[in-house]
Amino acid sequence: MRRAAPGALGRPSRYLLGVAISDDEIAQVRSATDLVGLISETVALKRSGQRWTGLCPFHPEKTPSFSVNAELGRYYCFGCRASGDAITWLRETHHLDFVDALRLLGERAGITLHDDAATTPARRERRAALDAMERAVAWYHDRLLHAPDARGARDYLRSRGIGGELARQFRIGWAPDEWDALARALDLSDAALVASGLGFVNRRERRQDALRARVIFPIFDPSGKAVAVGGRILTNVERSDGYVEPKYKNSPETAIYSKRRTLYGLNLAKDDVIRSGEIIVCEGYTDVIACFAAGLPRAVATCGTALGEEHFRLMKNFAKRIVLAYDADVAGQSAAASVYQWERQHEVDVAVARLPVGLDPAELAQRDPSALRDAVQRAVPFLEFRLERVLQGANIATPEGRARAGEAALYVLAEHPSELVRDQYLMVVADRLRLEVASLRPRVVELVSNPESRDARSRGEGAPGSRPPTTRPLYVRPSLPRPGLLALRHFLHGGDDVRRRFVAPYFVDRIQRQIFEALDEQRTTSDVIDDLERDGQVEASLLLSELAVQEAPDGLGESNVGAVVAQLIRAAVREEMAALSREMREGSAAPDVVKATIDDVQARLGWLETADGDVAEVDLRTWLEARERGRD
Repeated sequence: MRRAAPGALGRPSRYLLGVAISDDEIAQVRSATDLVGLISETVALKRSGQRWTGLCPFHPEKTPSFSVNAELGRYYCFGCRASGDAITWLRETHHLDFVDALRLLGERAGITLHDDAATTPARRERRAALDAMERAVAWYHDRLLHAPDARGARDYLRSRGIGGELARQFRIGWAPDEWDALARALDLSDAALVASGLGFVNRRERRQDALRARVIFPIFDPSGKAVAVGGRILTNVERSDGYVEPKYKNSPETAIYSKRRTLYGLNLAKDDVIRSGEIIVCEGYTDVIACFAAGLPRAVATCGTALGEEHFRLMKNFAKRIVLAYDADVAGQSAAASVYQWERQHEVDVAVARLPVGLDPAELAQRDPSALRDAVQRAVPFLEFRLERVLQGANIATPEGRARAGEAALYVLAEHPSELVRDQYLMVVADRLRLEVASLRPRVVELVSNPESRDARSRGEGAPGSRPPTTRPLYVRPSLPRPGLLALRHFLHGGDDVRRRFVAPYFVDRIQRQIFEALDEQRTTSDVIDDLERDGQVEASLLLSELAVQEAPDGLGESNVGAVVAQLIRAAVREEMAALSREMREGSAAPDVVKATIDDVQARLGWLETADGDVAEVDLRTWLEARERGRD
C-alpha cells in the first residue's frame, strides 16, 4: 500500500477535527481518485464530449443537468448548483465529515494517511470486516470450484442452468459442512468474524462459522466490494449432526451491509442498466443469474427483504424504468400504495413482466429464455397488471358477474393517486365489462375519499367476481411481520408440543398478539373470531379468518418450528433492547446493568442456531417474560 508523505516533509499540515493532515496528503488523495468511477456507483453517467452527464442526485429532474469533469475532478449541477470534488461528494452523499471522507478515499486509492493512528475504531472495524468478507468470498469460491465435497453444490447449480462461467462471474461459492472451516482457514480474529457477520464466538469461546453446507451467493456493493453472503442449503445435503436447517440463510446487518440499501447483482448489472435505461428486479439470487444467462444482464434482487424506499432511491439514479420480474402471485401482492408513491416521488415508471403463472424467472429462463426476454420487453404498467389480475376470468355473461368484477376493479383503481390515470383505466374497465362509465365514477370517488374503508378490505385480485374482502390474503401486508404469521399458522395447526413453544411476549405486532392471546385461551377458532369481531378488533378477526382456512405450513417438525421461534425471539429481543436503552437514557436503569444485560442477551442470540439453541431459547424466553412481568 502506498503511504502519503508525512506532513512535516511537505506542505504545512491542517488541523481538521483535531487530526493533522497535510495539504500534500489531501492533494495526493484527490489526484488518485477517479471521480467518474466514484459517482457512477450511485448515478448513471454518460459521456458527452469531454464531460460526463447524468441526472442530479440532489434535486428531482427529468433532463440531465449534472456534469462531471474527470480531468479536474469536479462535479457541478446547472439546475441546483450543487458542486464539489470527490471529498465533497462523499460528505454530501454519505454524511461524513472531512477526515472520514478523506480516509475512505485514501483506502480506495491504496493510500495510507500520515496520521493513520487516529483512525477511529469504527473505521478499523469496517476495514477489517471488508477484508474478512473479501477473503471469505474468495475461499468459498475456490471451494466450489475445486473441493470434492462441493460436488453436490456443482450439480445443483448445473440443474439450475448455472455453469462454470456464470459461477465465476457471480463468484458463487460453497461452505463445507464443518463448524469452523472458514474461521480456521482464514485465521480470522474474533472481532473480524463477528463484525463481518461471517461467524460468531459460541459459549465455549470457540469461533464458529455462520454458514455450513450451503451454496454461497456473495453480495457486493455497487463498486464491487463484497459486503455480505447469502447461503442456500442443498436438499440432498444433511449436516453431520442430523439437524435440518432453514433453506435460506443470509448475513446479518453489519457495519458494511444494510439489506434495505443493497441490491444483489447491481455491481454487474449497472453498465447494462445505464445503456438500456431499465432495471429488472427479481426475488432471488438464481433469478438474477438466470436473467444474465438469458441475455438480460440488467437484473438485480433484494436481499431477503421487501422492495422498499431505499431500493427505489438507489435505482432511480441508474434507470427510470423498473420492471418487476416476480412470480405472478407475488407481483400481484406487492404493496400498491407504496409503489405508486415511489413512482411519483422518484419519477420512475414501474412495470410488471407477465410471467406464466407458477413460474419464476429462473424456471422460465431454463424452459424458454426467449419467453423471459419477451415478458420483460412487454412488461405492462403496475396498475394495468393489477387490473388484469382482477378482470381475467371474470364472468361477464351475467349482469351480476360484471358488477362484481367491476366492484373489485374499482378497489384496485382507487389505490392510484392520480385522478387522470384512474379515469383512463376506468374507461378500459367500463368497456371490458360493458358498464357505463358514469355509473362507476361516483363509486371510485367514494373509495378514494374513504381510504380507511378501502384499506380494510381486500382488493379482489385473487378471484374476480367473489367478495373483495376475501380475495387477497392479509398476510402479505408489510404491517404484518411474516415470522408472526408463520407462528400463528403453526399454533393453529400444530399439536400441544408445538403450541408450548410459543408465548405472548414473542409477538411484537399488536394484531398478531391479539390473535395469539385469544387462541391461547383454549377456545375454538370460531369462538375467537366471533369475540374479536364483537370487541371491535376487525383486523385481527379478518386475519384469523384467513389463517384458519390456509393449509398447514410445510413441516411441523422440531427444526421448522425452531426456526420460526428463533425469528420471533430475535424480533422481540430487538424491541426489549431498544426499551432498555430508553430506560438508561431516562435514568431508570443503570448503564452498567444495561450494558451487561445487552451483552448477555446478544451472546444467547448467537447460540440460537447452534447445538446450544434449546438452552438459549429457554433463557431468552425467561428473560422476555420477566421483562413483561416487570412492566405489569
